[in-house]
Parts: sequence; C-alpha cells; structure tokens
Amino acid sequence: MAQAARNSWGSGLLNKIAIGAAAIGVAGYCLNSSMYTVGGGERALIFDKTRNGTRDFVVKPGTHFLIPFLQYPIIYDVRTTPFQFRSGDNAQSKDLQRVLVTLRVLYRPVKSKLPTIYRRLGLEYHTVWNSFGVEVLKAVVANYDASELISRRELVSNEIRMQLAKRAEEFDILLDDVAITHLSFTNDFIHAVEQKQVAHQLAEQAKFVVAKNEQEKLAKIIMAEGESEAARLIAEAMASGPGYLALRKIEALRDIVEELSQSRNVVYVPSNTNILMSMPAH
Repeated sequence: MAQAARNSWGSGLLNKIAIGAAAIGVAGYCLNSSMYTVGGGERALIFDKTRNGTRDFVVKPGTHFLIPFLQYPIIYDVRTTPFQFRSGDNAQSKDLQRVLVTLRVLYRPVKSKLPTIYRRLGLEYHTVWNSFGVEVLKAVVANYDASELISRRELVSNEIRMQLAKRAEEFDILLDDVAITHLSFTNDFIHAVEQKQVAHQLAEQAKFVVAKNEQEKLAKIIMAEGESEAARLIAEAMASGPGYLALRKIEALRDIVEELSQSRNVVYVPSNTNILMSMPAH
C-alpha cells in the first residue's frame, strides 16, 4: 500500500511538472509571437485578420506588441532607395533617331501614406516605375533632337525629374534625385556623327591653309614694296652725288676688315717691305 501510494504521488508530481513546463512553453511562445521589432529606417503596418485588412496607423521603430495568430506586422523600408529602368528600344528623339536611355531614380514612400500604398501597390510598390516611369522618359526624349540630348543633358534630366515627381505624387512616392546614367544611339547615327566631325576638322584645316596662304601673300607684297622703296631711295641718293657710293665702299671695306680680323690664317705684311728679297740665299 505504501509503495503504491509513493508511486502514485511520484507519478502525479511528474505530470504536474510536465503540465507546468508545457504551460511555460506555450506562454513563452505566445509572448514571443506577440512581440515584434521595427528597425531604424523602417515603418510597420498591422494586418488584422478580424478586419481582413491593415490598420490605418503606422508603427514607428521600436519593440511593439500584437495579438498572436490574429495580427502580423508588415515591414516597410522608408529609407531613400535607388531604382534603375530603361526607356526601351522603341524610344525616339524629335528627329526620329532611336535612343536608348537608362535612368536612375532615388525615391522613398510617404510614411503617413503607407496603408494606402499597401492597399494599392503592395510591398513591391517600386515596380510602378516600370509603368509611368518609362512613359514619362519616352515623352521627354521625344521633345529633343539627338544632338540636344547630348549637349543639353542636364536640362533633359531636370525635365524628366519634374514630370516623374509629379506622377510619383499620385502614388504617394517622394522623388529625391534623377540621373541619366546611360545614353546611346544606333550605330548608323554614331557613324554619321563621326563623319560630321571628320568633315568639320577637314573644313577647319582648309580654312587654316587659306589663311596661311593669305598671310604669305601679304608678306611677299610687303617685302616687294619694301624693296621697291629701298631701290627708289638708293636711286635718289646716287642721283644726288658720289657721296652715297663712297659711303657704300667704306661700309664694304669695314665688313671685309672685320671678317679678316677674326680669321687665324691671315698674316699681315707691311706694305713697304719686301720679305722675299730679305730672305737669305742658300
């Protein structure tokens, strides 16, 4: 009897311990399921199954509670995020040149409008850029010639930004920045531009040659006029008397003396002495 009582008491104690452990485990699981954390740069919505939709308030960063099994959090990243899309192969400029434009945008959602964004677009709301973004990009590109898209690139980027920002507001999205990261044309257009540049360089070279010839011609005219004027002055000087010729002889002799004085192979012999006659005979 005593042994049976002890066995019964031990069995009851084990059952109580097991029930207590199970209760603690269930309580811990429920507590853990009722807590969630929203990180920095994030916001959360609460989806309530009893209402079959999200609550209208936005949860800020921190640790929060909800009703397990009936509610769960939907986390949104509200930091500025980059997204890149292309205009497609059928985009054309004003002069009907095919253009391929790649655009990079920096965007973020309006925090207070997250419930509306979730109901309209869901978590992957950034895919909306592939619809109206491409449409706006093609419309702006069609307003400019191919050459203007290159030379006025900043102006084109600003116009795209204004139109994209206006359209993004309709979807409760804020646009922080827009940049054209890539701009390319067909091979035929690139070849035509290269040929135009070569023709321009040849034209500039021809202009330089013409200008050079004109300068040389002008120099020859000036030189001829100078020689003519010099000949006239010489003729007048010679007509006035023999003084000019004497002056020219003196100048010529002076030049000869200066040249001979600088030569080492010149020996000066006195004019009044016969060196050969004074040499001894052998």
